[in-house]
Amino acid sequence: MGGAFVAAAVLARLGSRIGLPTIPLFILAGILLGPHTPGIVLVKDPHELEMLSALGLVLLLFYLGLEFHLDDLKAGGRKMALAGGAYLLLNVGAGLGFGFALGWGTSEALVLAGVLGISSSAIVTKVLVDMGRIGNPETKPILGIIVVEDIFLALYLAALQPILSGADSAGAALVDGGKAFGFLLLLALAARYGTKVVSRLFNTRDDELLVISFLGAAVLVAGVSEWFGVADAIGAFMVGLMLGATASGDRIRELVHPLRDAFGAIFFFSFGLSINPGDLPSVVWPVLIAVVLTLLMNVAAGVSAAKIFGFGATPAANISTTLLARGEFALILATMAAGAGLDSRLAPFIAGYVLVLAVLGPLAAGRSHWLARILPGGRDGGGGAGDSPVRDEPPAAKDPQKDAEASVTH
Repeated sequence: MGGAFVAAAVLARLGSRIGLPTIPLFILAGILLGPHTPGIVLVKDPHELEMLSALGLVLLLFYLGLEFHLDDLKAGGRKMALAGGAYLLLNVGAGLGFGFALGWGTSEALVLAGVLGISSSAIVTKVLVDMGRIGNPETKPILGIIVVEDIFLALYLAALQPILSGADSAGAALVDGGKAFGFLLLLALAARYGTKVVSRLFNTRDDELLVISFLGAAVLVAGVSEWFGVADAIGAFMVGLMLGATASGDRIRELVHPLRDAFGAIFFFSFGLSINPGDLPSVVWPVLIAVVLTLLMNVAAGVSAAKIFGFGATPAANISTTLLARGEFALILATMAAGAGLDSRLAPFIAGYVLVLAVLGPLAAGRSHWLARILPGGRDGGGGAGDSPVRDEPPAAKDPQKDAEASVTH
């Protein structure tokens, strides 16, 4: 475990010097130091880190729940919902069609729809901070699209779980689905109407007690969620949603950061351990086709969002490239697919696809002006209200990371 932390940290530090995000580097560390690659093998059996990896997944979704509020979508209004819906329709629809075209199976196609359709919130936020675009006009719809994706993700995973569990009949699938949605509804009602009670339960000035309280609640509800056929990660997401609205929400966000980052790194590292590089050549062409398809759909979604908000070519290009990266959600689906015994080609495909886009996304975002030149109105300097001269200036705030987190939260 210590070797895994150190290896992930060293490789991530090296990659950060050339502007690469940490997620693909953590995965790469797992691949290089796993049992399928010659040289040093830190972990012979990926299952040895299974519990730590599960905890990382729970904490990642718990943190996203803390950041998410239903009021975020209401504040954005109709335009934000339209932009998010258009993004999902284009990308999830293309992913579903691509999955059926591959011919790997219906369950596999449903998994691929989510893999190709959902952006990486972690990488998107990092790109906005690193590029100094927090104050740009197009940042609000970008974060709005992420909010819509979070809502879709919760419903999508709840619906997918009974299918992947292999229910014996349509009736059994409906029962499993009903149990899952019923439990989700119960958690949603608790989040909506039980905030005052929950706030009192977690009201303590002692940081140690608060950490143990929210960590215990997240892991416990995640475990109970599995009993009801809901993915453990979604149970943790709902706990985060509940606690984020309490008086202790801001303190919990600060205290969970190191836990999320540490065990999240182990989750990505552990996923890399399960990847056999020898399997990647067999999925090279599907990965490349999927990457090109995602590029096209993101450009179309970016142009659509820009039209909805009255922006020009430059904001459209920024939206398209910023939302390009895929990461944690794709790996969550890969973990679920592996547990359900789906086609063995899914894991190497998802690993290759995430690695390519997690690297390509930030690089493309930094060169979005190239895309802007070929979009409608780009040769005229953007031609829209959203083209701002401050789009690539460094942020004025002293702590851009907190600004980014505040933007996602509010």
